[in-house]
Amino acid sequence: MAQHKIIFAGPVGAGKTTAISSISDIPIISTDESASDMTTDRKPNTTVAMDYGLMKLDGRDRVHLYGTPGQERFDFMWDILTEGGLGLVLLLDNTRGNPFKDMSFYVGAFREFIDQTRLVIGVTRMDEQREPGLDRYNAHLDTLGLKAPIFEVDARSRQDVSILVQALLYSLDPGIADDA
Repeated sequence: MAQHKIIFAGPVGAGKTTAISSISDIPIISTDESASDMTTDRKPNTTVAMDYGLMKLDGRDRVHLYGTPGQERFDFMWDILTEGGLGLVLLLDNTRGNPFKDMSFYVGAFREFIDQTRLVIGVTRMDEQREPGLDRYNAHLDTLGLKAPIFEVDARSRQDVSILVQALLYSLDPGIADDA
């Protein structure tokens, strides 16, 4: 039985908890608490340690899903959660003021991990705001010296989140994704 670990990161409100909930085969473990700072402008609760879910692949293989807190003040958890991970799913909220600044920040914060593993990006809330489009996200990622698949996703959709996970697993080992 193979055990895999994937990390979900991104700014507050990008959909990390929702994405893990939508794809997990078990009820997720969440450390949401009432927001007490500027986060309340985006949502009433925020992750303070991690979210955890589990995907059961064909056979006995498992993918453990860990969501990081979005706030930089909890960044000490980022290093803890990435240890032993296969790759990073970066979720970006298209309705935020400057999603490219968010991309630059999170790519920078997780760069060492990304360089050792793989990255896939999901852009959420494009149904609420179409611009910027995925072509601009690809161009910005290029300026950061990275290539990675970028998808429009609805974090509530099991199928959309599954595509992110499959893309990440496929980039690591084409045989793994066939089981997802």
